[in-house]
Amino acid sequence: MVDNSRVFQLKQGTEKNGPVVYWMSRDMRMSDNWALLFAAHLANSKGAPLHIVFALAPAFGAANLRHYFFLLKGLEEVEIKAKALGIAFHVIKGNPDVSVVDFLKQVDASVLVSDFDPLRVKRNWFEQVTSSIEISHFQVDTHNIVPCRVASNKLEFGAYTLRPKISKLLPKYLTNFPELPEMAKKIQAEPVKWNDILNWLAPDSSVKPVEWIHPGEAAAGIQFKKFLNERLKGYSENRNNPLVEGQSDLSPYLHFGHISAQRIAIEVSKFPAPEADKSAFLEELIVRRELSDNFCFYNPNYDSIEGIHSWAKETLQKHWNDEREFTYSLDELERAKTHDPLWNAAQLQMVKTGKMHGYMRMYWAKKILEWTANPDIAMQHAILLNDKYSLDGRDPNGYAGVAWSIGGIHDRAWNERPIFGKIRYMNYNGCKRKFNVDGYIELVQQL
Repeated sequence: MVDNSRVFQLKQGTEKNGPVVYWMSRDMRMSDNWALLFAAHLANSKGAPLHIVFALAPAFGAANLRHYFFLLKGLEEVEIKAKALGIAFHVIKGNPDVSVVDFLKQVDASVLVSDFDPLRVKRNWFEQVTSSIEISHFQVDTHNIVPCRVASNKLEFGAYTLRPKISKLLPKYLTNFPELPEMAKKIQAEPVKWNDILNWLAPDSSVKPVEWIHPGEAAAGIQFKKFLNERLKGYSENRNNPLVEGQSDLSPYLHFGHISAQRIAIEVSKFPAPEADKSAFLEELIVRRELSDNFCFYNPNYDSIEGIHSWAKETLQKHWNDEREFTYSLDELERAKTHDPLWNAAQLQMVKTGKMHGYMRMYWAKKILEWTANPDIAMQHAILLNDKYSLDGRDPNGYAGVAWSIGGIHDRAWNERPIFGKIRYMNYNGCKRKFNVDGYIELVQQL
C-alpha cells in the first residue's frame, strides 16, 4: 500500500461509483510509481476500472520536437504496458483545465488521482481542474523519495538546512515498491494514434531529436545498469570532468519520469561500489534534486530575480549597471558567437546533444550574467536557452541551477567584485585548473 503521508487530498468530493482516473503528468512510467499504485488499489477497492490519461497541451514553454519526441516515445511504452494489465490508457488533446475535466465527465469518473509537480503551470492546471469537478482529487508525490510537503513546510535556505530533515525521514520512505496489483475490473481503450498526435502538435522542428539517448522506461533501466556497472565507481572524482564520461546520464529519464529516483537510490545504496562514490551520487539524487522541488514549490518566483534572497538582490542591484567588457544578444548567445571558445563549446554541446556537462552549466550561466545588460535579462536568457535545448529543460533542477548561478540561491555571499557583487564567480582560468579546456573544446567540435 501507499503511505498516506505521500498522498495529499486536493478536494473532498462527492462519493459515487465509476472508474478511477489517474492523470499521469510528471511520472510517465508503469513501475515503481506510487501514484499509479494508489490509483490501482483505489480502483480495486471500488470494483472499478482504471483509466490513465495524459493531457497533451498544444504548447508548453520552449518545448519543441526534441522534447515531444522523447515524451511521446516514452508514452508509447506506457500504453503497451497498461494494455497488458487491463488498464485503459489515453492521450487527450488540449490544455488540462478543459481536456481533463471533459474526460472525467465522459467516463463518469468517481475519483481523480494525479502526481505531484511543483512548477507553476502544472499547479495552475491542478487548481483549475480541481475547482471544476465535483469528485475527490488526490495528489500523490511519486517523484520525490521524501514527499516535498513532508520534507519541509517552508522554503529552505540551502542543502545544509534540508539535508538533516531528509536524512531523518529517509528510513521511513526509502522502501521497496510493492507489486502493482492485478486489476479486479479490466478495461481496454482504443489504440492511441501516435502519428496523428504528433501532426496535431506540429511542434517547432528546428530543434531536432537526439540519437545518443533513447526514451522510455526500458531504455532508462538499461542506462541505469550501465551507470552502476561502468560509472558509479569513481563518480565522486569523475563527475566534474567534462572530458570523462563520469555522469549518470539519467537526468532526462528523471525529468520525464521514465525511472524512479527511489528505485535508483535503493539499487545504488546496495551496490558494491566505494562509499565515497555512492555518497556523492546520492547527495545529488536525493538532497540536491529534492531541494530544487522545495525551491520551486515554496517560491512562486523561482524563475525570476524576484525569487532570490535579499542579500543577493542587494548585491546585484548595487552592481546592476556595472560596465560589461563584452555584451551579447540572445541571438549571439544562442548561436555560440562569443569571444570565449569554452563557453561556445558548452552552448554547442547543449544545442547538438540536448545535454550540457553539469560543471559547464555553472560556468555557462555565470558568464551569461557577466555578458548581458543586467541580472534580470541574464536569468531570462539562461532559462530560455536551457528550456529550449536541454532534454531535461523546464525542470526544477534547471530553474534552481540558474538561480544558483546568477542569483546565489542555496549559496552564500563571496568576495565582492564588479557585476557579480557577492555572487560566486567562475572564470576561464579556474576551469583550466580543473580540466583540459582545449580537450573539451575539441571534443565538442567533433560532435
